[in-house]
Amino acid sequence: MKQHSFEKFINKEKNSRKKEAIKQEKRKWKEEKKKRHEERARDMNYEMQVSKFISSKKENTQPGRRPLKQASKAKAANADKPASTEMPLNKFIAYAGVCGRREAAELVKEGKVKVNGNIIYEPGFKVTAADIIVFNNKKLHLQKNLVYILLNKPKDYITTAKDTHGRKTVFELVQQATDERIYPVGRLDRNTTGVLLLTNDGELTQKLTHPSFEIKKIYEAKLDKPLLKKDMEALLKGFELEDGFIAADAVGYAGEKDKSLIGIEIHSGRNRIVRRLFEHLGYEVKGLDRVLFANLTKKNLERGKWRFLHEKEVRLLKYMNQSFVRKKSKAAPEKSG
Repeated sequence: MKQHSFEKFINKEKNSRKKEAIKQEKRKWKEEKKKRHEERARDMNYEMQVSKFISSKKENTQPGRRPLKQASKAKAANADKPASTEMPLNKFIAYAGVCGRREAAELVKEGKVKVNGNIIYEPGFKVTAADIIVFNNKKLHLQKNLVYILLNKPKDYITTAKDTHGRKTVFELVQQATDERIYPVGRLDRNTTGVLLLTNDGELTQKLTHPSFEIKKIYEAKLDKPLLKKDMEALLKGFELEDGFIAADAVGYAGEKDKSLIGIEIHSGRNRIVRRLFEHLGYEVKGLDRVLFANLTKKNLERGKWRFLHEKEVRLLKYMNQSFVRKKSKAAPEKSG
């Protein structure tokens, strides 16, 4: 598909408006930088504590001590540890590069994580660098080097680290990029191509996948037949699926003549949501390509290739939709009352 035909759909802004938007993002970032100073200071203190712990290689376990069986007893055993070095267990797992915080919380609830030899079921259970956290029979360590990789995912690759059926994974494409353990932010199914972010930044992953931030995604879908106007209106109006109401933010013909080539903008992160939307209306999706995720595109990135994000891109991702979420959270109590 020609680039200019899809640009009409996404309603490309003028350069002056883009520059102004970037300036506003910078202003917001500077304001929040001041407010978050104290929090960053605590994080720096925490990192210093971690470094001291690693260098000293001291163990905070007592030989011959009978293992605790309940999470409440384990928490009591940690009561004397410095509060400045504590963090929730699911946050530790995310910072260790295993997965995002929400996925980490599920792992904990399923009893797949041990702390000092004891299975913990509470994602918010406080741990420190002195604790021995084990997942999949491997001790977890906090990540120090944050990595952000943008991949233009090709077809027939899955977004899991390992596959029992021997299928190709996206990690094979980026294995030369870093020695850090990274994971995808959200997932694209095997037959979906396009923009995919991989990182070991648990905090950023939590934000980009949380529904409250309403992160924008734009897809190009190739259908088995032309999309009717009434069905386009139905997508915009929305309808009920098995997991709740859903509506597209924008829909348009991506091709000048081919009305089976559709551009669709959506912020939902539900599983296979774009395919399910069209299937509900009686269409089969022959091809699906994600052309935009958050503020990331696959521009100048060939299929199957990857690159590291620039510092500015990472900064914009971290503060994307921040003011929107704050306004939403302030409005929530008034609405409930």
